[in-house]
Amino acid sequence: MLPWLKKSGQIHPDLAMDFHGSLRSVLIAKISGAKEIYGMSNSLAGKAWFYDRVAQVNRRSHPVERYLKLVECAGATIGESLRCSVPSGDPLPRFDAHPPFVLLHPFARGHDKSLSNAVIEEFCQLLAPTRVVVVGQAHNRINTPENCIDLTRQTSLLQLTWLIRVARFVVSVESGPMHIAAAVTPNTLSIHTWSDPLRIGPYNPDAWVWKHGQLYRVGDLETAKIRKRGRGFRRKDVASVVDLIRPRVPIDPMVA
Repeated sequence: MLPWLKKSGQIHPDLAMDFHGSLRSVLIAKISGAKEIYGMSNSLAGKAWFYDRVAQVNRRSHPVERYLKLVECAGATIGESLRCSVPSGDPLPRFDAHPPFVLLHPFARGHDKSLSNAVIEEFCQLLAPTRVVVVGQAHNRINTPENCIDLTRQTSLLQLTWLIRVARFVVSVESGPMHIAAAVTPNTLSIHTWSDPLRIGPYNPDAWVWKHGQLYRVGDLETAKIRKRGRGFRRKDVASVVDLIRPRVPIDPMVA
């Protein structure tokens, strides 16, 4: 910790922008010796005192929209279209991107958000013979049908990014992989239990979300009637997701 603090104190940037809005992030900005620190109005009480300039944001808006307000506060001009500079990632050794595969990230830190082994197995079986690559930080051993490739606890962030880029479709219950996927492809499904997909879901109008047994295109969320308190994703929900995926990931004749 001490070497890290010492190194951070040697940066001395002209400007530090606090996108996270936590006490930790603003302290890091302070330690860096930045000449100015910009933050957002939705930061936790008291931390606005640390900022030289505060971007006024709606705390209920999507994080990307709040971040853009902060960038504008720093003088940037935001155009109509956005380009996300996502790294190309690192290919995995001895992993072939062909035949096509579906990437499944079934694990999340939130309570009761991770998919059960039974759901993962059903997902793989209904998509067979198409390959299903499972990634993420699994807490328990998962069952792997013949068409399932278990890469849990085996990928770096850059390797995960590469898998997301080359996958034909991405299904995720965790926000991090979901946002990366939505930035590079509309073939993304974000599974939500208690969270609001309009506020923290994919920032891509052509991506998809699942909530309380229903599938929605992101662009239709503002007019959709969605229950605030949803339920967990169950085995019976897999079939509708596979029906969504299959036209976008046809069965490869080489594995049929």
